[in-house]
Amino acid sequence: MKKSIPTIRDVAAAAGVSTATVSKYVNGAQRFSPAVEATIKQVIEQLGYRSNPLAQSMITGRTKTIGLSVLDISNPHFTSIVKGANRVALEHGYTLLLVDTDENAARERALLEALSRRVDGMLVFSRMPEQEMEWMVDMQKPLVFFGRLTLLQLPCVGSDDRRGAYMITQHLVALGHERIAYMGFSRSRRDEERMGGIRECLASHQLELTVYDCNAPTAAEGERLSSAIMLGARHPDAIICYNDLMALGFMKEAQTLGFRVPDDISVAGFDNIQFCRYTSPPLTSVDLQSERMGVAGMTKLLAAIDGDSKVDFTMVEPQLVLRSSTMRRKASV
Repeated sequence: MKKSIPTIRDVAAAAGVSTATVSKYVNGAQRFSPAVEATIKQVIEQLGYRSNPLAQSMITGRTKTIGLSVLDISNPHFTSIVKGANRVALEHGYTLLLVDTDENAARERALLEALSRRVDGMLVFSRMPEQEMEWMVDMQKPLVFFGRLTLLQLPCVGSDDRRGAYMITQHLVALGHERIAYMGFSRSRRDEERMGGIRECLASHQLELTVYDCNAPTAAEGERLSSAIMLGARHPDAIICYNDLMALGFMKEAQTLGFRVPDDISVAGFDNIQFCRYTSPPLTSVDLQSERMGVAGMTKLLAAIDGDSKVDFTMVEPQLVLRSSTMRRKASV
C-alpha cells in the first residue's frame, strides 16, 4: 500500500497544537516558546512533512522566489552576478528564477512581465532606453535595477564605470601610449560612462581618442573588428575594449594577423572575467566586482520586499587588475 503523504493536520495532531500554529511556524510568520517550536520541529522531521509552496504563498502572499533578468548568460560577467545574488537569496530562503534576454531589447518587456507574475521582486538588466521603461514601475513589483537611472525612481546598483575607465586610461598614458583607441558598444548606457572617463583622462593629457563601435558585446565582434583596426595606415598603440570578451576576441585575431600583444599594441578590457588570467598574454582589466554587485542588488531587493521604500544608488568601486597584455611603449628610434 502506498504510504500517505503527511499533512499539516497530521503535524498539528501529533504536536498537540492547532493547524494555524503549525502554519505560522513553518512560514516564519510568528515565534512560539522554545518548547513548542522544538516539538513542532521534531514532529515535522519524524513524519517527513513538507510544506506546500503554493499553499504557503496563498497564506503569506509571497512566493519566496526572486526574478533576475540578465542580458547574456554566456558572458561570465553575468554569471558572477547571478552567483552573488543567488548566495544571498539562499541565505534568506529564496529561490532565484533566471531569465536571459539574449541582448534583445524587443524581447525584454514580454519576458519581464511574465516573470513579474511569478516572483516577489526582480533584479533587472535592460538595454531599453530609460524613457521607454515606465512600464516597469507600473508592474507594482519591488524592483532593483543594475545600472544608473536619471528619470525613473527605482533603487539601483552599479559600478563606477567612468572612474574605472579613467583609471585604465591613466595607466596606459603612464606607460607612454599616445594613440589610444576605444572599442565600444553604443547600445549600452554604460558605454557612455566608460567613453566619458577615457575622454576625460586623454583630454587632461592633450590626447585624442579613436572610437570603434561593435554591433554586440561579444568575442566574435572583437575578432571581426580587429583586422580593420590593425591593418589600417597607422594602428593604435593601445586599445580599451568595452568588455573582456571583445578584448579577448580582438587580441586573438590580432595575433593571428601577426601582431604581438603587447609589443605592437596593449589591450585592456572591463569586467575581469575569470578567463583573463588564462589567455596568452593574460588580459589587463577593470574589475567591476561583478559578484559583489549581485550581492548588493539582492540585499537591496530583499529590503524592498520587506517594505524599505528607499530609492538610491549603491556604488560598487572598480579595481584595476594589471596583467601582461599592457606594457610600457618603447621609444621610437
